[in-house]
Amino acid sequence: MKSYECLFIDGQWVAPVRDGRFESIDPASEAVIASVAAATSEDVDLAVAAARRAFDQGPWPRMSGHERAQVLRRIGQGIRERLDELARIEVRDNGKPLPEAKWDLGDAAGCFDFYADLAAKLDDSAETPIALADERFTSIARKEPVGVAGAIIPWNFPLLMAAWKVAPALAAGCTMVLKPSELTPLSALELADIAAHAGLPAGVLNVVTGLGHEAGAALSEHPDIDKLAFTGSVPTGSRIMQAAARHIKNISLELGGKSPFIVFDDSDIDAAVEWIMFGIFWNQGEVCSATSRVLVQRDLYPRLLHRLAEETRRIRIGNGLDEGVLLGPLVNRAQYEKVLQAIARGQEEGARLISGGSRPAHLERGFFMEPAIFADVPVDSWIWREEIFGPVVCVRPFDDEAHAVREANDSRFGLAAAVMSRDLDRCERVARTLRAGIVWINCSQPTFTEAPWGGYKQSGIGRELGEWGLNNYLETKQITRYDSSEPWGWYLN
Repeated sequence: MKSYECLFIDGQWVAPVRDGRFESIDPASEAVIASVAAATSEDVDLAVAAARRAFDQGPWPRMSGHERAQVLRRIGQGIRERLDELARIEVRDNGKPLPEAKWDLGDAAGCFDFYADLAAKLDDSAETPIALADERFTSIARKEPVGVAGAIIPWNFPLLMAAWKVAPALAAGCTMVLKPSELTPLSALELADIAAHAGLPAGVLNVVTGLGHEAGAALSEHPDIDKLAFTGSVPTGSRIMQAAARHIKNISLELGGKSPFIVFDDSDIDAAVEWIMFGIFWNQGEVCSATSRVLVQRDLYPRLLHRLAEETRRIRIGNGLDEGVLLGPLVNRAQYEKVLQAIARGQEEGARLISGGSRPAHLERGFFMEPAIFADVPVDSWIWREEIFGPVVCVRPFDDEAHAVREANDSRFGLAAAVMSRDLDRCERVARTLRAGIVWINCSQPTFTEAPWGGYKQSGIGRELGEWGLNNYLETKQITRYDSSEPWGWYLN
């Protein structure tokens, strides 16, 4: 068992002040795989102080963008060099299948490369001249790093979600305190090690592992944090927003979703089934953008349901390290039981369970679940309206385009949506009427570092990825100069 019993603060591996520990559990075997340092508010104070010094006095914000880019590229390369090892850590900590973990890590490395390029471009684009109506003045708008960022990341894509926040923050010249989920803390500590070997100055990236109500709360409430970035549930996001409001902090939130997938009856049924499955069973359905509400045009509805159930039963379920497995366990017992309760509630509310929803017979241990398909799901039922965060898809028929769009938009969430049809004009038209921050046409879930990510309504505030992700960590300053040789002459004539 590798030791993860230290925090990474100010460029050093240090024991937590109170010397606390918690255990990381392999969800496939239910075995303890690591003892992990449990940070409390005292440790968060030390981490924030280190990040504050590194920002106020250290070299990182004062380096050129090209210099920061070199370090970011070395971090990306460090991830690639350890990809196989890191992927196995992610599988054992989170449960996802190994091919998915490798895909995530490749994306994480690419994220550091992408923001390295944007950091280098800041050297030329950080200052923009402003044309003023009064020619006696000249003015520029200048982009500067927001300061010390606090980042709290979820357990479903551990290292990738860290990259989505760490890479743009470092590119902008910020320093950061990163708090990973207590359910999947290991890869964030490995990222700290990679960053240190890449030459990142002390204090620029600090990693504090610990429980949400202790370390997470202390970070979100800390007065010396300039920017809070959070990905996770709506209730926790609401608490973080309240904490940020007390100090009027810059904040970005990427929260939950209950994303719709509209399938018109001219769709290719094989393509529809493939993308429906990918949209909800990828990563065990533990995906904030999962297209878990599927609306199928009535003429296609019975055939698609039959085929979807048939193909879903063929998914190989098991330990993510085993060859050919495409569905691993849920992340922990609490999440497993939560999903089971949701399935029971769906049946009580009148939805028809046509496949899955229970433990596979061949897997006695671990938090494994056969992917569940509900048909004829009432629009007012809990499972249709609330995020389950597991391999559970809800399907119901619709009659026409207006009907589909109305039901798709009838949600307090607005993270993502998808539409499928051979009629591309119809797809484009529907995409523009869906109230969601991400809309896929004839696909579901592909994510690109270059494109903005975030949602409408209760799915969050702000955007990650692309240039929008960098802007999360930049402030805009106006600098205006009086150039005229003539006196101003307001008080002194």
